[in-house]
Amino acid sequence: MNHGRTIFSQVVELLPRKAFDLAVTRYGGQNHVRSFSCMDQLLCMIFAQLTCRSSLRETVLCLRAMGPRRYHCGIRGNVAKSTLADANERRGYRIFQDLALTMIRRARIVLPVDGDLARLQAEVFALDSTTIDLCLKLFPWAVFRRKKAAVKAHVLFDVLTGIPVFMHISHGKRHDLWMLDQFVPVVGAFYVMDRGYVDFERLYRMHTARAFFITRAKRKMNFGVRHHLAVPPDGPVKSDRLIRLRIPQSRKDYPEPLRLVHYLDPETGRRLRFLTNNFSLDALTIALLYRKRWQIELFFKWIKQHLHILAFFGTTPNAVCSQLWIAVIVYVLVAELKHQHQLPQSLNEISQILSVTILQKTPVNVLFSQKQWRNQTVENRNQLGLFEL
Repeated sequence: MNHGRTIFSQVVELLPRKAFDLAVTRYGGQNHVRSFSCMDQLLCMIFAQLTCRSSLRETVLCLRAMGPRRYHCGIRGNVAKSTLADANERRGYRIFQDLALTMIRRARIVLPVDGDLARLQAEVFALDSTTIDLCLKLFPWAVFRRKKAAVKAHVLFDVLTGIPVFMHISHGKRHDLWMLDQFVPVVGAFYVMDRGYVDFERLYRMHTARAFFITRAKRKMNFGVRHHLAVPPDGPVKSDRLIRLRIPQSRKDYPEPLRLVHYLDPETGRRLRFLTNNFSLDALTIALLYRKRWQIELFFKWIKQHLHILAFFGTTPNAVCSQLWIAVIVYVLVAELKHQHQLPQSLNEISQILSVTILQKTPVNVLFSQKQWRNQTVENRNQLGLFEL
């Protein structure tokens, strides 16, 4: 039951406090700290992302304006711009990384599975990266081009539950293929990737680990057809073939047969060629799995638009990594909030509502069940149309 608690305190109560305390102890986050604790730092950054603050100065100004209500939100220490900036730059980002990974493990157990993929009874991951532009003058260590700085976030995304499984932040010049060397494939799992991850040596390593991959075939891929599989005559699947690579180096890197599915998207009219090492699923399911890869693109769009990771509250690599991992923490918090209270709104709508109601003292389920949050068009009979006379 809600006893006059703010929406913010109800959201952050989903944080696993014991796991966070263990991470703080593990990495010495409280060493030589007198007043502004690691929890204060985390709550301030969560507040900044939920309320769409675009700068450190703006965040501190809003927190100070809260007065005594700041204590009821769980922030015990005195908030100052220099204090929060120093905490972001000096306290190890691994504290927030470990907290995020703990929350992800818990969320993957409790969150519902995508209904379209539940019948597979296998894990499905999407692998992709996004480049985050930075100011070269403020981030000289992240030189990307002559007048530009950037970092790259490599993300392994759980398609079944809709949350990221792991993220690695690298220099902006790091190639996407590097991420394929950073994790051990899960036996029987599906890894869905775009054309940028086509490297036959690495894909064969995934194949020998008894994992499945689905990717887009490159346009100039040289191959020979070994067998034609039957396809419905009038369906979107135009061909389904077993192939072997012809170029000597490619055939050395991947000596076994591959499956090539030619698919015509009925919605967009685009012709797509899917390359996979799975020979048991039907071609339409292969196309469905690749379509579900779009969830990771929505994740990138969501955190960039709604968590304001483009306005970093520190200029060191540690500050950048801390803010990105806290963005993941907020994303998982919103996903868990949606599941726990069975909210009908999307994650986008929930974040928008939270941004303007974060200090209200209303139970979460009551807040999101109110009719004023529903999209209703009210017609004003006293207002003439633009072209009415």
